[in-house]
Amino acid sequence: MMLALLIVLALVLVAVIVGLRANEVNWGSWWVNAIDGLVRCYVRRFHRQGDVHVALPDGGTLLVANHMSGLDPLLLVTACRRPLRFLIAEEEYNRFGLRWLFKAAGCIPVDRGGRTDAAFRAAVRALKAGEVVALFPHGRIFLDDQTEARIKPGALRLAQLANCPLVPVRIEGVAAQGTVFSCLFQRGQVRLIGFPLLTSEHAHDVDMRQQLGELLLGRRTELTPQLEKRLG
Repeated sequence: MMLALLIVLALVLVAVIVGLRANEVNWGSWWVNAIDGLVRCYVRRFHRQGDVHVALPDGGTLLVANHMSGLDPLLLVTACRRPLRFLIAEEEYNRFGLRWLFKAAGCIPVDRGGRTDAAFRAAVRALKAGEVVALFPHGRIFLDDQTEARIKPGALRLAQLANCPLVPVRIEGVAAQGTVFSCLFQRGQVRLIGFPLLTSEHAHDVDMRQQLGELLLGRRTELTPQLEKRLG
């Protein structure tokens, strides 16, 4: 029994050391930093994401991406050098055994039953305080072959209220797309595609929900000429 305990403690110590060495972001506590490093090792080596980094500006920033699987948050964390505060469905936030981790990472739970005001206010406060809030603006796992491309209005509304930029990112190459857990154990060839930053002014564009949705789903590779002109 004692030998087994010593082995477990040794394995935990090794994991912490490896995690802290691979850590790139300060989440406010050493043990969350260690988890950050382990996540980066796992994503880069097992899912072959490589040493890819999403360029994030200073200050409050909204990071938006397509949502292919349960692996997606880990992919974004690995690609960023700033802590991310994810908007997450309340039922996922309260999932048994994981709530402590979501809370430590600063995730913001969203009641998808209709009472979203509290989460919305918390996200605006975080953005105005200079943090990075990440979300999947289609609202759920949403594969490229879905008929509707338009995103939900929440992401653009947050950018308007917090007066902050949006950074769009497209995720590709995930194995077992459409799953929450199977994707974690099937090796993919992950690729992240970054797009030009959008300012809060562009969030007012009447066609932005459609265009941003199409961009994230890979149905366009750039903005329309009219929108590009406004962005300039």
